[in-house]
Amino acid sequence: MASPLVLGLGVLGAAFGGRVAYQMFRGGARGADKWVKGGFKGKMDKAEAIAVLGLKEPLTSAKLKEHHRRLMLANHPDRGGSPYLAGKVNEAKALLDKQVRK
Repeated sequence: MASPLVLGLGVLGAAFGGRVAYQMFRGGARGADKWVKGGFKGKMDKAEAIAVLGLKEPLTSAKLKEHHRRLMLANHPDRGGSPYLAGKVNEAKALLDKQVRK
């Protein structure tokens, strides 16, 4: 009776150890490297606006609109989001919209 229990615990321990080793080999926990350190600048520039919206060069009007829409759906104050973050998302869109339309 104890033999299947010991075998099951051994398999469970090996699986857990394998998962931990895989995460360490892969470079840490999920998503740990995609966060930007530091806060917002006093006056937003193009690089910060691109980072806020999660865009990459070259910018297009369609990409800008889609990323802004997705972020506003997630962070809108009427849906429980932060008014500060929603303002930063809108500020980033306004800044990049001027540069895309030039």
